[in-house]
Amino acid sequence: MWHRAKNGKNDRGFCFLYLFTYYVFLSYTVIMKHITELVVRPYECDSYNHVNNAVYLNYLEYARMDYLNAIGFDYKGIVAAGFYLYVTHVDIHYKVSAFSGDKLFIESEPVQMKSVSGTIKQVIKKEDGTICTEATVTWASVTHEGRPSRIPPEFMVEGLKPEV
Repeated sequence: MWHRAKNGKNDRGFCFLYLFTYYVFLSYTVIMKHITELVVRPYECDSYNHVNNAVYLNYLEYARMDYLNAIGFDYKGIVAAGFYLYVTHVDIHYKVSAFSGDKLFIESEPVQMKSVSGTIKQVIKKEDGTICTEATVTWASVTHEGRPSRIPPEFMVEGLKPEV
């Protein structure tokens, strides 16, 4: 179905632009961002009946591991080879509380990749799109002795690097 221009004729250029934009958006969504879903459990709530601040860090870690699995990163293999991915810094901003039973969506997206470290942006949203938490998490690759090291080439996958 073509878009009809004001002059009454079919506008194939508009249709192409629409389809191209749709394709680029789908590629961006599938490749760049990964979404992990979870439901808040009652024991994760504090005395104020909302999710305890420390629990959000668990949610972020769970979503990062889900992201690594989704991009085909061999986490067990890299550990067996004597390398680890350590979290070196977390910058987290709490916006709105989540409560028991809330369905949450955690977006994980790589934003930076250096020689031995990387940064992932993560956003936790409620079902209605309200942002609960925004975080940037920096990680580093280290040897089993704890020394910084490049990720061995056999473990590098495209999803670790941000798309340009």
